[in-house]
Amino acid sequence: MPSRLVWKCAAVEQGIGARSLVIAKTSSTKCRWRSGPSTSNTGVTTHPTAASIFSDVANKWALLIIEALGERTLRFSELRNEVEGVSHKMLTQNLRMLERNGLVDRKVHPTVPPRVEYTLTEPGQGLRTAVDVICGWTHQHLGHIESARGRFDA
Repeated sequence: MPSRLVWKCAAVEQGIGARSLVIAKTSSTKCRWRSGPSTSNTGVTTHPTAASIFSDVANKWALLIIEALGERTLRFSELRNEVEGVSHKMLTQNLRMLERNGLVDRKVHPTVPPRVEYTLTEPGQGLRTAVDVICGWTHQHLGHIESARGRFDA
């Protein structure tokens, strides 16, 4: 029997529905995502904060910031130049969120003006590996996705 992690959906937390997102990890290490009821007597482990963590790190800017940092240490302005289209406000909010979740390390150097540098932590590097897989999948299937969108939009 595969091990399971249940992520409470925001809808459940808000009382909109009684469904949970279940990730069933099979022996082949592939994850199967499905919706299902959350019951505590089935041996399923419930993680109420997993949905909030996933919602934090799975946004557009966070993924681009993680990818831009990579193995490097960057200052705020360098990071803003690397992440095309990000506003000062969105970069600040996402860096704070990533730091709060322990994915980014923020180092302030006591200079005038202050020099602030950002680096991915070990868990951040682990997440970057997953982001790299998603980016690879996107590049591999881009042609198919674009043609499907064209057919759908026609």
